[in-house]
Amino acid sequence: MSRFNVRTARPSPGSPVTTTGRRTANHNGGTGFLRDAKSELFLLSVANLVGQDTFYETGGDRDDRYTALVRELAVVEPEWTLGLLRWLRSDAHLRTAALVGAAEFTRARLDAGAPGHSRQAVDAVLQRADEPGELLAYWTSRYGRALPKPLKRGIADAVRRLYHGRSLLKYDTASKGYRFGDVLELTHPSPDPAKPWQGELFRYALDRRHRPEEAVPPAADRLLTANRELLALPVEERRAAVTAEGGAERLAAAGLTWEALAGWLQGPLDAAVWEAVIPSMGPMALVRNLRNFDQAGVPDEVAAEVARRISDREEVHRSRQFPFRYLAAHRHAPSLRWGHALETALSHSLANVPSLPGRTLVLVDRSGSMFDRPSAQTQLNRADSAAIFGTALKVRAADADLVEFGSTSRVVEVGRGEAVLRVLERFGDLGGTDTTTAVRTHYRGHDRVVIVTDEQTGPGHWSGGDPLAAVPAGVPVYTWNLAGYATGHGPSGSANRHTFGGLNDAAFRLIPLLESGRDATWPWLEPKGR
Repeated sequence: MSRFNVRTARPSPGSPVTTTGRRTANHNGGTGFLRDAKSELFLLSVANLVGQDTFYETGGDRDDRYTALVRELAVVEPEWTLGLLRWLRSDAHLRTAALVGAAEFTRARLDAGAPGHSRQAVDAVLQRADEPGELLAYWTSRYGRALPKPLKRGIADAVRRLYHGRSLLKYDTASKGYRFGDVLELTHPSPDPAKPWQGELFRYALDRRHRPEEAVPPAADRLLTANRELLALPVEERRAAVTAEGGAERLAAAGLTWEALAGWLQGPLDAAVWEAVIPSMGPMALVRNLRNFDQAGVPDEVAAEVARRISDREEVHRSRQFPFRYLAAHRHAPSLRWGHALETALSHSLANVPSLPGRTLVLVDRSGSMFDRPSAQTQLNRADSAAIFGTALKVRAADADLVEFGSTSRVVEVGRGEAVLRVLERFGDLGGTDTTTAVRTHYRGHDRVVIVTDEQTGPGHWSGGDPLAAVPAGVPVYTWNLAGYATGHGPSGSANRHTFGGLNDAAFRLIPLLESGRDATWPWLEPKGR
């Protein structure tokens, strides 16, 4: 009888995050499966916000592990590492990890005497006009004021792309250790030949740094000129100038941001002031300020326009917001008038979550270690991100069972067409991490299993420590790693066992790709349009 050469046989596709076959104890005392250096760096990159503690690692330990991996691969795999850094900043939208990675990439290649790649890495990760100063601050705090040529040239390349009047008003502030003028003096960029106005802008940035009382913006730059005129108004006239007819247009023409407005007015932002500045605010700023709009008493007609903008599909995609931002706003804003808009925006941000055919088991890790916050700037945690993604998979799948697990587990019920934000209120904190029992209890012949977790399952001897062993070898198991710890909870990279990192469009595309029988590769190597 034929057991393998049957009509339904097909090759098992491979995926890039790969275990080595070696095992060790994980942070929770369970069995951990070691990964190769590329896989470990990738998962840590998409999960690590530099300097932030996690449940099992201090921020310093994580940063040391990250820099060691970058430095190793910068020398032995420079093109792969350059691709990772470029993708982290441009597609994964992870700013700090990319900046630190580019600096350590440069340092490692200098130490190894390896030419090339460093200038491109530095230029690639600098995508916002405050980032050249950020990179200089990191470098000098770690390696001193001597700046190597690849670093200076990469920063100079970025300055020519990023420095213009509006970016100067937004980011060249006295609170920065490295102002635009400092960056120019340290890296000596020449103006872009295609931007004849840039030479005058550079001069103005230097004057703002060293002679602010004498600094005069280029006469040809209408934005900087209008800003200077607005800032020169006597304090007692400013509020009236903003709230009068045409005030919104004047604010926009002067590029005065909402962050700078309160200081300029020397007083709080009331409803009339918010109404004037709201048209100039981007979607991310609007989402962050919903509570402030409510507290100031912004009129309903203005709120309706805010709701329309934050829920507009194109605005959501253009703003590149992470889904958990909308959950944070939903929890923070006291008014009910934002609920539908935030739910719609969240749905748009999850548009690339796959619609899976057949039967799917979705397991969401709600153990204690998932409740650490990814950064000090948010009250949300990895458990929230896991719940958002798991619920979105459930809602979009043809037939899915959604289960939260920890030391125990339970099915999370979701009604047809129910709002994701409402479902999230049903998730709890379930203590320890018993992935093995959750898989054994809830796997009932599903076509696939998706587990969203930090992979730090507790100790257990059943099936050699592999919590996925209860799922038949022919059924794919997809693990979404949200914390970037060094070890996995099972083997991955082949044989229907795959691990992904990051809740982004590139990760979302991988399940349909693998189930079509095609190998998955690193997201920056994936052919366009695939």
